[in-house]
Amino acid sequence: MPHIIAFSGPVLTGPASERRGLWSVDGQLTFTRPDRDPDLVLDGWVLPGFVDAHCHIGLGPTGPVDAGEAEAQARADLAAGTLLVRDAGSPADTRWMQGGRDFPLLIRAGRHVARSRRYLRGFAQEVEPEGLVEAVRKQARDGDGWVKLVGDWIDRGAGDLAPSFPAAVVRDAVSAAHDEGARVTAHCFAEDTLDQMLDAGIDCIEHATGLLPRHLPRFVEQGVPIVPTLINIATFPDIAAQARPKFPRYAGHMLALWERRLERVGEAWEAGVRIFAGTDAGSVIRHGRIADEIRALHAAGLPAAAALDAACWAARSWLGAEGVAEGARADVVLFEDDPRLHLDAVAAPAHVVLGGRRIS
Repeated sequence: MPHIIAFSGPVLTGPASERRGLWSVDGQLTFTRPDRDPDLVLDGWVLPGFVDAHCHIGLGPTGPVDAGEAEAQARADLAAGTLLVRDAGSPADTRWMQGGRDFPLLIRAGRHVARSRRYLRGFAQEVEPEGLVEAVRKQARDGDGWVKLVGDWIDRGAGDLAPSFPAAVVRDAVSAAHDEGARVTAHCFAEDTLDQMLDAGIDCIEHATGLLPRHLPRFVEQGVPIVPTLINIATFPDIAAQARPKFPRYAGHMLALWERRLERVGEAWEAGVRIFAGTDAGSVIRHGRIADEIRALHAAGLPAAAALDAACWAARSWLGAEGVAEGARADVVLFEDDPRLHLDAVAAPAHVVLGGRRIS
């Protein structure tokens, strides 16, 4: 007999749309009442499972982690209601975790692609400019439709942030990824790096702390979203303090980027730039913090419903994943209160259902 879950509370099919009467039948959602009584009834406000659009399952502070630690990371995300993860670069092969039965659905980007000796050791495939295009092609073939570039990092010779690769090479690399059927996202802290990436036809920007008013029309016109990772940007003052004795210019730059982080995100949202929630968990940020990122987006000026949308309906649509719809996979998270009115509710899911199985 089919396993049936009845959801007795309101169902949010979008940030401003609500329905009643939802069931999971053998892992698929339906708005049609089944012919028999449910095996389980769950109460609460029903939303699609959260999306962490910048997460690193399989990555630790010094590089790849073992399978046991990767599993613990994924389960922490799952318990927080994150049922879809866009991996934003990991040196660990996590394909064994895919399928969405025991862990969040996982969209992999392969390894970061970075300039030699210009990123965190053990994280990336490191190349010189002449090797960038081929490295991007390799990661495009190894991943699930995404490639992650490290667009900038500290240049120790210059003593400040600087683009990792020449602009012409970045354009060729993005074009190569597109030829392989993959989208490209890039780690970008500094202002000028954003111009380089927009010129190259990038598909997404991570962090985007260097956003300036001149960038906003281009982000909107080109349809390029940002994933601000605000709970990670909160670490910038510590990074600046550690760097100041040797690299005072870099330290001052990082602190200035941190000081305007919320203002920049709010300006981007007001301008119509699409914004998605990502925690950057997996290096210094612990997993399971999607609620903190949602609340940080709200603190930056996004209304509560828009902050939810950044981790929910819109994020799923952007990644080509189902939401709450007839026949969709039953990946939902339930809350005791309407999180649009009580945003702090996102920190305490009442129930988490993955593929039609209640896991929390």
